Amino acid sequence: MKWISLIGLLFFVTGCHSQTIRDKFNMLIGKVDANNIIRNSRNLQIGIIESDGSIRDKNNMLIGKVDNNGTVRNRNNMLLGKVEQDGDVRDKNNMLIGKIDSDGAARDRNNMVVGYAKGVSKTYAAVFFFFDLFQR
Repeated sequence: MKWISLIGLLFFVTGCHSQTIRDKFNMLIGKVDANNIIRNSRNLQIGIIESDGSIRDKNNMLIGKVDNNGTVRNRNNMLLGKVEQDGDVRDKNNMLIGKIDSDGAARDRNNMVVGYAKGVSKTYAAVFFFFDLFQR
């Protein structure tokens, strides 16, 4: 799995404290702050999340979007995949590629923990861990 450099993908903050994304060793990868700004582990701004689910990089270029149903698309509106209500993560061909547990653990298709998302919704945690929007 290819990891991305921009973190906190697609988490829409609802006015609470910053939400964190951690790797499988529980090391901080990044966060989304209360102003919907995506920050890396050094606290540098690397993107922003808009209220409609659009994700923009630090240069304000659109890189992807997630809708209310968990469907994820890249900047060209091409389907990347979907996050189901139960936390299952499926690619554009409906193949299971991972799962987000109720405790925030992100697991790959082999049930191995690949990271943790504290306070982040299943949909947005899954987008971060399993979709590579920032590389498209």
